[in-house]
Amino acid sequence: MTGSTCSDRSGKLRIIIAEDHNIVRQGLRMILEREPGMEVAAEADTGVEAVRLAEELDPDMMLVDITMPDMDGIEVIRLLAERKPNLPVLVLSMHEEKEYILETLSAGAKGYLLKECAASELVSAIRNIVSGGVYLSQKVTGVILNEFVRNPPEQDTPSSPAKLSPREEEIIKLIANGSNTKEIAFTLGVSVKTVETHRMHLIRKLNVNSIAELVKYAIREGLVSM
Repeated sequence: MTGSTCSDRSGKLRIIIAEDHNIVRQGLRMILEREPGMEVAAEADTGVEAVRLAEELDPDMMLVDITMPDMDGIEVIRLLAERKPNLPVLVLSMHEEKEYILETLSAGAKGYLLKECAASELVSAIRNIVSGGVYLSQKVTGVILNEFVRNPPEQDTPSSPAKLSPREEEIIKLIANGSNTKEIAFTLGVSVKTVETHRMHLIRKLNVNSIAELVKYAIREGLVSM
């Protein structure tokens, strides 16, 4: 286990950082704690410690690396999905290979960022996910799109019987092409809250459980222009 923990309820967004490199953890802590309304509740340098702290401190969010000692981030996400199903997890990783991305999202992560991202994108991703959304960096979305183009969904996969409204089609296209909530709101001239509401309706209407499945639907239905 590393450093200190914080268990008081101050009204701030409480985040646990699970990352095995001390210098990276320090940088992440500095970024997060200079943001209004955010604080680092704890730090973990192993997967086992990350799960234990999540159960003990009941944070608002987990920021997880994939490569860690004793238990990798993907297994951490799977365990948290079982034990803390309402706890959102954002992956921050150096890995941009499709195997890591798809397996992570299938395990239950709500977002995937590469470590090359800007601090402002990390903060936006956290706020987006905590609000009930999902977040993928543009490069990660591109990896997913390319994978589904190279390996199209099976033809016997049934399409959703639900009919999307024109607005829902606009939003699912923007999501599949990598736009985040604020970008979608700006593009469509609506509020962030409106976009979040539409996204939740889309997830329920299409009966999907991950961004990968949402992108798969968009490709299958010809909604995404490659």
